[in-house]
Amino acid sequence: MYDWRDYGNGITAFDSGYVRPLLAAIHLLVEDGRAAFIDTGTNASLPNALAALARVGLDAAAVDYVILTHIHLDHAGGAGAMMRAFPNATLVVHPRGARHMAEPSKLVAGVSAVYGADYVQRVYGEIVPVPPQRIVEAADGHALSLAGRRLSCLDTPGHARHHICIVDERTGAIFTGDMFGLSYRQLDVDGRQFVFPTTTPSQFEPGPMRASISRLLSLAPPALYLTHYGQLTGVAQAGADLRRRLDVLVALALAEQGAGAARHARIKAAMAGYLLHETRAHGCALADMAMLAFWETDLELNTQGLVHWLDTGK
Repeated sequence: MYDWRDYGNGITAFDSGYVRPLLAAIHLLVEDGRAAFIDTGTNASLPNALAALARVGLDAAAVDYVILTHIHLDHAGGAGAMMRAFPNATLVVHPRGARHMAEPSKLVAGVSAVYGADYVQRVYGEIVPVPPQRIVEAADGHALSLAGRRLSCLDTPGHARHHICIVDERTGAIFTGDMFGLSYRQLDVDGRQFVFPTTTPSQFEPGPMRASISRLLSLAPPALYLTHYGQLTGVAQAGADLRRRLDVLVALALAEQGAGAARHARIKAAMAGYLLHETRAHGCALADMAMLAFWETDLELNTQGLVHWLDTGK
């Protein structure tokens, strides 16, 4: 059985099945027999979503919302497949992302430019368009009602300009997508959780990211729910760690801006060394090679995003 985590208050997380175990979660929110999914994984995640509904005693007709924190394909690649499967659902997405969900060809082209067309086809398959009339554009402050349970959408740029976070006003918890970084459960030590920024291309912007993190912290949430991966508690300390580490990554990139053809490799090596230092300080016991293998994709994508920022947005 795929990973399943019941956090109470109608909030569960389950593994989307993306690439490796415990890499990407889909969150399921249930209130009075009605359901919302937050992020979708890929087309291959749909069986897990259907199994999750069955596990809580619901069927496809109970889904009112499919909510995307942003349209990167590990979060939104399965949206079209879910919308086909859930006839009563409305897709909720940032205004900048709505057109790409209705007509995904430019989105696919952009992702293919980063990962390669063969990889995109193998991992994501066909990105299914969503009928425009089933899409709601969630600008800042947009509110949803899930059987009377109010969900508020926050415009949170920094990771992407099409990123929203969703506040569950009943509990005060926030579904953060990628805005609050990466916190993999394999790195938990004695209940303490490790968090690291995600600076993936192509819209990483450190100023807006810092502001968005501060906005989330100002709401004093008791817990955050990250797509990578699941519930994060100890939010104030995690926020301090995340902002400190973000500042270090930006400084590492700026230090190598004149390194020419070696710049990418130098930034990645510096980031890897910093990550090892921080995970060791946290108490993680994985050997260095195992830790670097675990983080390889994130290190590469973080480096690409920092390089893109140096070239276009600094």
